[in-house]
Amino acid sequence: MRRIAFGPHVCGRLDEGALREWLVVDGRGGYAMGTVSGLRTRRYHGLLVVAGPTPARRHLGLASLDPVVTLASGTVVRLATHEWDGGVVVPKGYEYLSGFELIDGVPRWWWRIGDLVLEREIAMEPGRSSVAVVHRLLTGGPISLHLEALCTWRDIHGERTAGSPAPMVEEVSGGCVVEGAYRLRGPDFLGAAQWYRGVRHREEAARGLTPTEDLWYAGSFHAELRPAGATASISAWADDLDTVPPPAEEVVAAARTRNRAVVAAAAPADDAQATLALAADAFVVQTAAGPDVVAGYPWFGAWSRDTMISYEGLFLATGRAALGGSLLRSYATTLSEGMLANTADTGSVEYNTADGTLWFLHAVGRHVALTGDTDLAVELLPALRSVVDAHLAGTRYGIGADPADGLLRQGAAGEALTWMDARVDGVPVTPRVGKPVEVNALWVNGLAMVIKLAWQARADAGAAVRAHPAALASFARRFPMGNGLLYDVVDGPAGDDATLRPNQLLAWSLPYAPLRPEPAALQLIGTALMTPLGPRSQAPGTPGYLGNHRGTPAERDSAYHTGTVWPWLTGPYVAAWHRLGVSAEQTLSDADGHLGEYGLGSVSETADGDAPHGATGCPFQAWSVAESLRARQLPGP
Repeated sequence: MRRIAFGPHVCGRLDEGALREWLVVDGRGGYAMGTVSGLRTRRYHGLLVVAGPTPARRHLGLASLDPVVTLASGTVVRLATHEWDGGVVVPKGYEYLSGFELIDGVPRWWWRIGDLVLEREIAMEPGRSSVAVVHRLLTGGPISLHLEALCTWRDIHGERTAGSPAPMVEEVSGGCVVEGAYRLRGPDFLGAAQWYRGVRHREEAARGLTPTEDLWYAGSFHAELRPAGATASISAWADDLDTVPPPAEEVVAAARTRNRAVVAAAAPADDAQATLALAADAFVVQTAAGPDVVAGYPWFGAWSRDTMISYEGLFLATGRAALGGSLLRSYATTLSEGMLANTADTGSVEYNTADGTLWFLHAVGRHVALTGDTDLAVELLPALRSVVDAHLAGTRYGIGADPADGLLRQGAAGEALTWMDARVDGVPVTPRVGKPVEVNALWVNGLAMVIKLAWQARADAGAAVRAHPAALASFARRFPMGNGLLYDVVDGPAGDDATLRPNQLLAWSLPYAPLRPEPAALQLIGTALMTPLGPRSQAPGTPGYLGNHRGTPAERDSAYHTGTVWPWLTGPYVAAWHRLGVSAEQTLSDADGHLGEYGLGSVSETADGDAPHGATGCPFQAWSVAESLRARQLPGP
């Protein structure tokens, strides 16, 4: 597994260290997250972020644990780093950082004060909302160490300020309970009660969102560290407050052992695959309803489209087939009118994708193909046939097969139903009404999957038998433009849309792709769309292209699918070349450096379409990781 490490040149420069983010997870959708420099740059950063009934309903608890060192001389050195309203940074603890490393999924820092070196490590318990923070004196000393707990209890998407009631803090044995929601425990707790006002999050300012909040100084823990090797550890947890977690040192050691086992189970071929295998583990969570997938950290919950696109990379490429089968069975129960539930993150269950259900057919097909689990095929086949029947008859949002050609059409006022689903003020940016190329590639692929599954289950494939050849022939007739490229949408309100987008890659890369790629077409796409992090969502120079995915929510959403780079599309791009017997190893290795640039050890959601293609969106994104991992495991051409 790749060791990601930085010295003082990065750690000691805020413009470098604050751009690199680390993540540890609890396996339930909760996490701890921050930056190499220690600066909280997002409202989402903190040491204890607690998932609710669903992964998306998270609350921030322990925001920061600030180390204060008192030397034998009486000199006091504050090792935390905070930015305040107005941009003032104080204290500047990052200036004392001599190093940071992420190895075996555990982040570690070293602060140096002369001959004194203090270490910090952070890990979470799997399956429990519980974080362990270990401080260890490596050299020098003796010292007095105070650890100041800055707390809140709020929705991660919002802020809490001194204008609201102060958090209720109850002192208990070894620490305190905050708002009755979570508990802190460590050595020699001394209560406090003070607002820290105007804590600034520079990333939220850049995203056009409220950049400040207030934090409650609940109290501090105290330890005398002598000699070298002495530790001071803090635990914070949110479930079953009366059950004290294992000692923090044991939690850290157990996390390393578990993470090594996760990587070993994936049998990676090299360090990059090992790193991605551990990255994939962060997105697979266990909820009350069963296994699920977090689409991205820090703000996404579960979205069925993301889950199904990610399925092969997260489950089948990492040795989690049995768990994946449980997930597919669970998702099948959400089918309604032939459509898979998209998400419940918005507060209600939504059925608003034209492609999410087709990705579900794909995931089931890939599961059975790679595992030989025909029992799953037998069990789910009736549900899959019902999907085909509903799409042939027509279902929500105008989604249904056109009787004239058997291709799927979609579209409804105010809706964005494909994966390019951004809206600004309720208006879709890329509505793609009509017959989108990737939706119909998935339709042809899904029909073939159902036929194959029925054969494996020795059962009737139903209407798919007739629908597949009709859709396949129509696809080959309607989508090619004559130069090897494909229309992005046909039969739209303004006719056929020839905008150069990467969606056509799926028409060449799926297992039952409707067409075989032409080398010249892939070269054209590579020339126009490819970047070191993957394909752009639209070619530069075409009408509406936006190469900067930054600014206010409206500005970012406008650019989301009109030029922004999407790393997940690297998978289809590499797979399309693979069908021609061409290796695309350089495309994959180009992105290796990204594993240490943004979300450490992971792959970002998006990046700017314009050079230098700075990463944007979630620093840790499921389908970006999954498709990179899947593409690296394709058999040799």
